[in-house]
Parts: sequence; C-alpha cells; structure tokens
Amino acid sequence: MQSVKVADYLNHRPVTFKADMRIESAVEKLLQSGQSGGPVIDDMQRVVGFLSEQDCIRTMLEATYQNESHSIVADVMNAEPLCVSPDDSILKLADRMTADKPKIYPVCDSDCRLVGVISRTHVLYAIDKHLHDTYESGHRFV
Repeated sequence: MQSVKVADYLNHRPVTFKADMRIESAVEKLLQSGQSGGPVIDDMQRVVGFLSEQDCIRTMLEATYQNESHSIVADVMNAEPLCVSPDDSILKLADRMTADKPKIYPVCDSDCRLVGVISRTHVLYAIDKHLHDTYESGHRFV
C-alpha cells in the first residue's frame, strides 16, 4: 500500500480560482463543480491559497445580512493551504486526513505548481481498491 501514490488517484482537472475573483463567481463555479473546495492559483499555476465551501458560506451569510457583497477570493481563502506531492503515499495521506481537517488537498509539484487535487473520496477509493485487489489475489491486508 505504501507504493500506491497520490498521483495514481488525483483529479487532474479540479475547479480552481483566482485571488481577485469575486466571491459570488467563485461560489457559482464551486457549485457547478461539485467539489467542496478548490485551490487558488496565480498566473504561473502556483497554489497561493485554498477556498472551501465553509469559507464561502461564512462570507455569503455576511453578505446576506448586509444586503451586499464586495468580497473577493483573496479576502476569505486560506492563504496557507496544506499541499501534498504526487509522490506521497496514499496510506500516509489517509493517516494525515484522520488528524487534519481538509477534505481536499491541492497536489503540487516541487515548485508549488498545481498538478491536481485529491479528496477523501479519492483516498477511500484507493484503499478500497487495494483491499479488493488484495482479497481477490488471496493475500491478507496487513
């Protein structure tokens, strides 16, 4: 299982955002994607933040109370996203996910450029597939 890598299960075409994007546009993009969040990238495809549904709910709720919104993604994003490498082990990431809150992690190369994202769903799928493959081949999962 250690040999199963993030690169094998990540989403290569995630929803992404720009820091100067209006929050309403970001919410529409997020809703259309079906993802619970996405990386904020600069013009060089480097990850500069992460925008989650929770960030958006808080901001949209405030806008509802004030009857207006002037927020942009940079105002509400997490500016220190927890990135993972494509070469990271799925098993180690699964262990990390039991302690860390994010449901989705940006996957970045050594220059912090976005490669894709990996979610809890992707990790569960990888573990489940490995377990099925192990059972079908007659080996026990340890």
